[in-house]
Amino acid sequence: MRYEFHPEAEQEFVEAAAYYERNVRGLGERFGSEVRHAIERLLEYPELGSPIDADLRRLLLTRFPYFLIYSFTADLLRVVAVAHARRRPGYWRTRVNR
Repeated sequence: MRYEFHPEAEQEFVEAAAYYERNVRGLGERFGSEVRHAIERLLEYPELGSPIDADLRRLLLTRFPYFLIYSFTADLLRVVAVAHARRRPGYWRTRVNR
């Protein structure tokens, strides 16, 4: 299985890592490592996240208040959003079919 980020999800990932790095040196890299580790787990166990609806799931990161919102097929894991857990719930829903 391979994975890809929706372009806006990739931008969210980069911006969140940069925010953490600006505030505490090394924290941005830890955030990036956490996201990469979560993706590795999802590639192995794609049903690990909690279902949101028929096609979407979410996985809460362990050390940061972010969800990975994703869908998957037999050969592709698609990260739709890297969403802060306490901000604008559901804002990413317009990305699902793009």
